Amino acid sequence: MKKIITLLAGICLSTSIHASVSKQDVINHYADLAHAMYEDSLVTAKKLHNSVQTLVAKPTEANLDAAKNAWKESRAPYQQTEAYRFGNAIVDDWEGKVNAWPLDEGLIDYVSGAYGFESDENPYYTANIIANKNLKLSGRAINASFINKELLSETLHEFDEIESNVATGYHAIEFMLWGQDLNGTGPGAGKRPASDFNTKKCTNGNCDRRAAYLLALTELLIDELDWMTTQWDTSGDARKGLMAVNTDQAIATIFTGMGSLAYGELAGERIKLGLMLHDPEEEHDCFSDNTHWSHYYDAKSIQNVYTGNYTRIDGSSINGPSVSDLIAAKDSDADKDIKKRMDTMMAKMQVLVDSAEKENIAYDQLLAEGNEQGSKKIMAVVDSLLETTKGIENGIRILKLETIAFEGSDSLDAPEKVE
Repeated sequence: MKKIITLLAGICLSTSIHASVSKQDVINHYADLAHAMYEDSLVTAKKLHNSVQTLVAKPTEANLDAAKNAWKESRAPYQQTEAYRFGNAIVDDWEGKVNAWPLDEGLIDYVSGAYGFESDENPYYTANIIANKNLKLSGRAINASFINKELLSETLHEFDEIESNVATGYHAIEFMLWGQDLNGTGPGAGKRPASDFNTKKCTNGNCDRRAAYLLALTELLIDELDWMTTQWDTSGDARKGLMAVNTDQAIATIFTGMGSLAYGELAGERIKLGLMLHDPEEEHDCFSDNTHWSHYYDAKSIQNVYTGNYTRIDGSSINGPSVSDLIAAKDSDADKDIKKRMDTMMAKMQVLVDSAEKENIAYDQLLAEGNEQGSKKIMAVVDSLLETTKGIENGIRILKLETIAFEGSDSLDAPEKVE
């Protein structure tokens, strides 16, 4: 009998805690989480820059590997910010500067002949900024003799409003470190040699310009992440914008971010589309074969925001009021169901991680046409994201928020349009 009383007391206490959480508490903590995640992204970007400086100063294979590892480490906290992109216009308007993909790598540097020499969608498909000090783009003469941050960000990035003209951000850095992945859906990532940055024993020409480009990229990444971290500070515009609307609108923003990332962006554009096409070019981290971790941490972003929990890069944890508490106060079973769906989502993501990290079968290999087991693993992830989306939608109904439109994807909503 005593055991039952203790359990009931625990249940009452738990309900009381959930009931005492206000919407404003949740909004404040949501902003605090964003600041912590972007701050961690900034810290790891600085470490990446330091590794790149070392590589450029001493271009050895060991230093190149160290820079690659630093890039991978920098992706983990950044991917966990992705649930903030949708719903927060300040983030969505900015995101393309740091995470735009896929990119036409011929715009930046040398490419294999198999890449081709022209594209119907992009006249600058093989512009090769690194090899050409003078460029003529869209009838404009551009002096590219000095590669710096301004040239990349203000002149060349998404030139002519062509989305694949990606000249900055994580994926441009990824390409610079790994080079092209010429393996298709076979094993292996890109294999750029460290000598591509060696001005004394240069391979593939223009090693000084390649080094300058890589340094400028990492400096730009630091600038951009520093700016976004500031936006979530106590007086930052992202936080102030969230606080300026009524609490229901702000809570709706939180759900928009989770639902849009889970449904249209991750399940659709980043995963199912590539599977339908069996195309490794649709792989998110296509040069490094790091896609399994990018997808995993995107899913973690959704779970973080829902639960209000985040593990920082130093191993410390941040926990606080979240939309989970608001739902639990009204329907504890529904909250448990949503958490269960998210746990399943993370378990399916872990299968992709284990495939790459333990079985040495990378994500692009799973995508291969005819790989039935690979397709099943990927579709299990898609299905778990769709189930998570349903849970999020139920949470919206329980909180009686206005109808929220999540980002969609033809791969989910109109597969007959996918070519």
